[in-house]
Amino acid sequence: MKKIFLYTFLIITSLITLVPFIWMLAASFMPDGDASVFPPTFIPDPFTLIQYQVLFERLNVARNFFNSLFLSITVTFISLFFNSMAGYAFAKYKFKGKNQLFNLLLSSMIIPSQVTMLPLFLMLKSIGLINTYMAIIIPGLANIFGIFLIRQYVMSIPDSLLEAAKMDGATDFQIYRRVIIPLATPILVTLAIFTFLGTWNDFLWPLIALTDNSMYTLPVSLANLMGEHTKDPELMMAGSVITIIPVIIVFLVLQKYYVRGIMMGSVKE
Repeated sequence: MKKIFLYTFLIITSLITLVPFIWMLAASFMPDGDASVFPPTFIPDPFTLIQYQVLFERLNVARNFFNSLFLSITVTFISLFFNSMAGYAFAKYKFKGKNQLFNLLLSSMIIPSQVTMLPLFLMLKSIGLINTYMAIIIPGLANIFGIFLIRQYVMSIPDSLLEAAKMDGATDFQIYRRVIIPLATPILVTLAIFTFLGTWNDFLWPLIALTDNSMYTLPVSLANLMGEHTKDPELMMAGSVITIIPVIIVFLVLQKYYVRGIMMGSVKE
């Protein structure tokens, strides 16, 4: 009986959570005006793709979609490279001031990102990178959370493996590429998911750093769309569906590694 009540509660809670998403998906296939009726309907009648045609043909959302996709993938791969090297260095290398430097980096996590946006904007403006893709890529090259996450995971890798690789003549970078990267795959995938989602959903910084409509990311483009089409909820829902589809796909494909990384990503010093 306990299991029956537990599963019933979980099913009901899940359905309540999914109702807004189901309605959003249904509304995106409705003609103008049908999403504003009460009580809300969950079955489009008639079923139409007109909202998606407007987004891609008249409003050129496809360009913004590929902007977001390109930036998210680029930032994710570059960030993984730098974060993994830094995390490996802080976990396994011994150098003067290592702990003090790492503690200083950790302390910077308490500073809200909004506080650093103005100086970051002025720095990028001074070297002429505002309104370029590099203005989005450079701030995402490395982050303290990623370094901390990988460091904690790499600390659980036995030093004997690294010493054996050194005895076989492997260089530091070969150890990093052939030993650390394969063993740290779960936490790297976890960090990749966090980085991809963070870059894909980021709104404020692309809004500040980009001024050309053709370079806007999808969240910025949809925000502008809401200002122009506040009376078109069906169009807004279609834009929202386009925004969340890549996120859902990435998570579903990588969820196995994500769970492993979360479960194994912390050790005691």
